[in-house]
Amino acid sequence: MNSRSTPFDELDRKIITALMANARTSFAEIGTAIGLSATAVKRRVDRLRETGVITGFTATVKPSALGWRTEAYVEVYCEGAAPPRRLAEVVRNHPEITAAMTVTGGADALLHVRARDVEHFEEVLERIRQEPFIRKTISVMVLSHLLPESPEAGASQPAPEAVPGGAADVR
Repeated sequence: MNSRSTPFDELDRKIITALMANARTSFAEIGTAIGLSATAVKRRVDRLRETGVITGFTATVKPSALGWRTEAYVEVYCEGAAPPRRLAEVVRNHPEITAAMTVTGGADALLHVRARDVEHFEEVLERIRQEPFIRKTISVMVLSHLLPESPEAGASQPAPEAVPGGAADVR
């Protein structure tokens, strides 16, 4: 994020709300809704991107359409105090981990994992458990999304292709 301080006003908030509801909404449509010209909306969006308030635009896709049919949350318990940057290095090596965060409570981290099926999930879990500082994991499988419009209910990348006779191709 840019270090310079920029004002963030109610119009910016309305623009962001419109883009979060539908990132394909045109600047003209947003401008009409909030009382600005399309040019003024574009200038504000450009500024919000430049300062790091808006970090990107994405499509939310039904996970099963991309090959993700199994989903779980995995609590990770570490030996000693594993630094967050070390945990971040580990999770970046697993494309099936769609979100990861350090947490309070008994666990050190919580991972959101998507897999093609239960067998693929088990393989991912075993790869995670191979890390020398991970003491144990506790998994909770997702059965359904109670808020299907939430970002967690969508997928941002396709499932890795299966390698015949072997594990997933995890590039």
